[in-house]
Amino acid sequence: MSINLKNKKEVIKKYGANEKDTGSTAVQIAMLSTKIAQLTEHLKINKKDFSTKRGLLMMVGRRKRMLAYFKNRNLEEYRELIKKLKIRG
Repeated sequence: MSINLKNKKEVIKKYGANEKDTGSTAVQIAMLSTKIAQLTEHLKINKKDFSTKRGLLMMVGRRKRMLAYFKNRNLEEYRELIKKLKIRG
């Protein structure tokens, strides 16, 4: 259930400062959001896949912590990011 290379490059290009910006908080949050969306679709089909559900919940928790960190560091970019990703209402 990992992101393929093409999708990963698109996410980095859209949310990163440049092509090699893979470690910034915004890119990491966007990558997690993409993986979360993929796993959510997988779990709609495979309702009894409990190990994937556990992995999904761990990713959601990691994204939540990263969003809290990003919010404390840069509020304006945080607001832009959640609008782009369409998360948090």
